[in-house]
Amino acid sequence: MDHTIKELKREEEVRQAFPVLKQLRGHLDEEAFVELVFEAKERDMYKLYALYKKDTIVAVTGFKPMITLYYGRFVWVCDLVTDEVWRSQGYGKKLLNFVEFWAIKNNFESVALSSGLQRTEAHSFYETKMDYDKASYVFKKNLK
Repeated sequence: MDHTIKELKREEEVRQAFPVLKQLRGHLDEEAFVELVFEAKERDMYKLYALYKKDTIVAVTGFKPMITLYYGRFVWVCDLVTDEVWRSQGYGKKLLNFVEFWAIKNNFESVALSSGLQRTEAHSFYETKMDYDKASYVFKKNLK
């Protein structure tokens, strides 16, 4: 195997994932990122995993188990990003497959995520390479 997937639990590990996650969440600085990760872990059972090639983080995912009346028991993928240097080499697929395996192992019925309207390459990845269906639109209203 040319990679390992590991849960990031310690602050030092979370900080090491920031340069990759920032490519998806450019609005966050490192301190806000670390604070939000640990708050989400405490309140929402958020899990943060990284895919390593040797000692280098090449892809990161954050997800949380959820229950809603619409989806039932499911895993919501909050974040999934491969470092731009390593894209199109199958690492995103390996990491999303890991999330699906985690969901099955923990008795969840499905995996769901949202993707920004402008991210057409990501949409193609989810639909053609990962066999995900478009299930809904996501609406958002800022309150600040």
